[in-house]
Amino acid sequence: MTVESQAPDSKFAFVVVAARRARQLMSGAMPLVSNPRSHKPTRVAVEELGAGVLEYELPQTPGEDEDKDGKRRKE
Repeated sequence: MTVESQAPDSKFAFVVVAARRARQLMSGAMPLVSNPRSHKPTRVAVEELGAGVLEYELPQTPGEDEDKDGKRRKE
């Protein structure tokens, strides 16, 4: 898996990453952007994703490491 810093192309992945970051902010994490426009955790998370300062990893989708029979390939 690679570490990404740009916002995901998929809307679903964008929401998942933003939600996870919002939970971190609600638990007391400091915002990665200076002077966020909002104090709401979800808005700050979206702003961080848009600014490209948030690093994240997306899990591999099933099928990326499988052959045509559905068996995993050895690397």
